[in-house]
Formats: sequence, C-alpha cells, structure tokens
Amino acid sequence: MAAARMALVSCARRLPSLPSPLTLSRPRAGAVSFLAAQPSPATAPRSGRNLALFCSLSPTSPSLTEAAVALPPPKAAVEETKPPVPSGDEKGEPTVEELAGLLDVRVGRVVKAWRHPEADTLYVEEVDVGEAEPRTICSGLVNFLPIEELQDRNVIVLANLKPRNMRGIKSNGMLMAASDASHENVELLIPSEGSFPGERVWFGSEEEKNRQSDPASPNQVQKKKIWEAVQPHLRTTDNCIAVLGDKQMRTSAGLVFCKSLQGARVS
Repeated sequence: MAAARMALVSCARRLPSLPSPLTLSRPRAGAVSFLAAQPSPATAPRSGRNLALFCSLSPTSPSLTEAAVALPPPKAAVEETKPPVPSGDEKGEPTVEELAGLLDVRVGRVVKAWRHPEADTLYVEEVDVGEAEPRTICSGLVNFLPIEELQDRNVIVLANLKPRNMRGIKSNGMLMAASDASHENVELLIPSEGSFPGERVWFGSEEEKNRQSDPASPNQVQKKKIWEAVQPHLRTTDNCIAVLGDKQMRTSAGLVFCKSLQGARVS
C-alpha cells in the first residue's frame, strides 16, 4: 500500500493539469469520476500496476471525462441492438383451388354398363376417357339411377384416384354426381353438349384453364388426401351448376351441371 501511495503522488506531480487526489473524490456535476471506474479497495491488487493509466496520460491526451465517454458500451447494450435473425420464408399451405388443380377431372362417355354380379348396389361401367382402352369403373348408383340413364352418356370422371377392388372388380376412377343432404336423391354431373371424352375439366374462367397444373399421381392424391380436402368445397348452385367455392366447373364446350338438385354436395 505504501508503494501505491507513492506512485499516486508521483503521478500527481507529473500531471499538474489533473485535479488533485482530493478533488477527484468529488467530481463536478455531469463529469465522470475516474476514481469511480477503478476497482474498489477490497478487490484492487496490492501492486501499483493499475496506476499506469494515470501515469500514461499527458497534457495533450483527452480528458478523463472524454476517455470515459469514448469507452465501448457494455456488452449487454450491444446485444440489445443486434437485429433479429430472419426466420426465412416458409411456403404456406396450398389453397383449395391449387389442390383442385391437382385432380384429373375429365369428360367421359359410358360405352357399356351392367349390374355388378356380386354387389346389388353397384353398376359396372366401361368409360371412354380419351385413353387407348375404356376404363372399368364401379359406381354405387343402382338405387338412384336406372341403367338406361348410363348407357351412351357423357359423364364427369375423377380419373386419378388409386384403383380399388370392388367385390372382385378393380374400379379405376369415379363418376361424379350431386346428392341432396339426406342422400336420397343422386344425379350425375353432366358436361355441356359438345364436350369430348378425355378433355380435362377445370374451375373458373377461360383464362384459368391455361394455368392448370399437371395432375398429381394416384399415389399422391391418396397420400396427401387431396380429394378429401377439395370435396367439401364442391356443390351445385341454385342454377344446378357445379362449382368449387365461387368458381364454376367448365369444359371446352361450357359449364358442368346436374339435372335438378340445387345446393347439393358433389362427390
């Protein structure tokens, strides 16, 4: 301690422009006390090493108050001013319209229809959907439509469902129909006159036809439950036109509709 006191006295003699040790203990208002920045006596080292700061100052050096202001801000203050780390753009969930664009809905023509030999409620149809061979499709329409209404008739087919075994016959698609809330009345969806087998159906305006995406594979439709996500949004209007939300179902020849069911669900 004696050595430290001697060093302080020596520094004070070399720097006559600095305040005396007595005045340093009471800084002016608004000034920074350089004694307050030093370690407390309880924690200060017993050597005079920390007094080198005082001895190194010259009359041309910045004042102690300026030196204290020029010190870098505390670490915590720097961290508070850091900009937040961007989380990155995350792709949102697809809309119902986008999911509907992944469905392969086509115009079909029933070439032949007959009763399923092992199921009383099923018809079996051979349907031309623009492919090399007609598709075999099973439909639970026996209780709703006479078979004569199926023969040689244009229909709407959901063509990219995964094939299902229906009592020994593999069904490769689904005829789309409208039904009332009680499911007591069912009517097939009908494409406008002049629609041709195999053409793809879309929802919306003529311009939206050109923005259709490629249909998903049957495995994708099943795995991502695309049909289950779209079907609740399909219905018929007061004019019996099939719509997805407010977008009308269309072919190249015009709208898709049913005979008479208004506000019906479509499946």
